[in-house]
Amino acid sequence: MGCISKTPLTVRYAETDRMGIVHHSRYYPWFECGRTDFIKLSGMTYSQMEACGVLLPLVETSAKYIEGARYEDEIVVETSLESLGAVRCCFCYSVVRRADGKVLATGKTAHAFVNGDFRPINLKKKHPLLWEQLGALL
Repeated sequence: MGCISKTPLTVRYAETDRMGIVHHSRYYPWFECGRTDFIKLSGMTYSQMEACGVLLPLVETSAKYIEGARYEDEIVVETSLESLGAVRCCFCYSVVRRADGKVLATGKTAHAFVNGDFRPINLKKKHPLLWEQLGALL
């Protein structure tokens, strides 16, 4: 098993719907928070990656909602790197309620490696150090 980042969050009222549970659209910003924290494990921040000319646009996403989170629930977004290719990577997420350890949702996002002009790049060739740093987290 590779590295897992754990991002603590507290559900805000604005993230809930009329039924009192977190709206499904709010999980994707939480995934982004987890992914941002995970990237830091490589020794580089997301903004530093972008400053080096490496962007990670989203190319595919999915989520499975198991049980709804509620206002003021303390949750943890657990993020891992599922795969790392030369031009693409995939992250996995679990949203866990801290109080009881219940997995509330799972998800995946796939990203391409592109330059500032949004042209695909081979990360292994263009930025071998970053490639190695991310690969060490698998």
